[in-house]
Amino acid sequence: MELRISYDPEADALYIKLKDDKVLKSEEAKEGVIVDLNKQGEIIGIEILNFSKSGIDLNEVIKRGVETVMER
Repeated sequence: MELRISYDPEADALYIKLKDDKVLKSEEAKEGVIVDLNKQGEIIGIEILNFSKSGIDLNEVIKRGVETVMER
């Protein structure tokens, strides 16, 4: 599994790709947070809209992502 994090400043959207797979459907988990699911129902991606207003620290997201990859 390869974790990838991307940020689109124009859209103010952060995307965290957890797994390379085809998206079967996307669901809004809560306001401004959309999860992508594969055919097995596994979460393969997470999009956070209006990221700059979410209160989430991008540096912390990246740090945790790197730690997750290093644990594998």
